[in-house]
Amino acid sequence: MSYPFDCADPAGRRRGLEAAVSAVGLEQLVVLPVESAYGLACDAFSLAAVADLLDFKGDPARRPPAVLVPNVRTIDGLATDVPEAARSLAQAFWPGLLTLVCRQQPTLHWDLGDNRGSVSLRMPVHPLALELLTQTGPLALTTAAPVGTPPPKDCWKAFELVGNVADVYLDAGEAPWTATSTVVDARGEIPRVVRLGAVTVEELRSVVPDVLVPEVSGS
Repeated sequence: MSYPFDCADPAGRRRGLEAAVSAVGLEQLVVLPVESAYGLACDAFSLAAVADLLDFKGDPARRPPAVLVPNVRTIDGLATDVPEAARSLAQAFWPGLLTLVCRQQPTLHWDLGDNRGSVSLRMPVHPLALELLTQTGPLALTTAAPVGTPPPKDCWKAFELVGNVADVYLDAGEAPWTATSTVVDARGEIPRVVRLGAVTVEELRSVVPDVLVPEVSGS
């Protein structure tokens, strides 16, 4: 474990990204900024690293982490039977605060926990996270805090919570966004809102007019 790399400094950012890419390749965990908080991430296809991530989280339900992707094209490598409406939402709001719950490709060799054949995909808007993803490929992600603990807004708080569970910390200052991502279930022909967040119903319907918004979502 190293102290956080100061990614506000160009040299620190370069060294930090190099260390993070190396850590992911070695099946280690990395702390990085993702929108409204700092997250704990690893190679989505590393069984050992994902197990370490889930063990740190301490969630009795073993709820699966989200998977961050570097671009819209990655959807087809990770998900199957993706409706055109979901593709339209990804094109419109990625990178951004939109998570799409899709049917995972059945041939993938990974274990994200009790995901019941689905995968939650997001292309983050934070430029540091995106730069890392372009070099590593898909990353499994959870907030950098045990279950029941508020997500850390800055890297040093994450450092305090995660400790030597992570090998690399990328410090980009306080998380700049306040809202969480909107979660949309894209496993059916008509997307359905599961949780409202930064992307509003009006914005979703400007792209997919018939998107479903159950009352329980808080619309």
